[in-house]
Amino acid sequence: MATEIPMMSETWWLLLGIVRNAGALLAQERMYEWRWETHPMWWWGWGMGMMAMMFLFWVVFIVGLVVAIRWLLGKSKEAKTDSALEILRQRYARGEINKDEFETKKKDLGG
Repeated sequence: MATEIPMMSETWWLLLGIVRNAGALLAQERMYEWRWETHPMWWWGWGMGMMAMMFLFWVVFIVGLVVAIRWLLGKSKEAKTDSALEILRQRYARGEINKDEFETKKKDLGG
């Protein structure tokens, strides 16, 4: 039993030393400072390809958003033709009514 106590104390001292040294090691600067040109993503052109794909994604996204908004806004601005006025124009074009009748009925329809 007497031999267990010194071993236990040695174990605690060892763990305490590891924790204390780990903090010192973490506080040190990195041995090698990464730069953009040395980052692994740039090797074999992957970095440029990924940048191009991200740029392409945003271009497609923004263009799609603009097209969708213009489509939605244009949908509400479509010229809503008055069917009665359109029928009147067709009858006038076919010669079923004369110009005076056309003008009179057009005024009545508000067009």
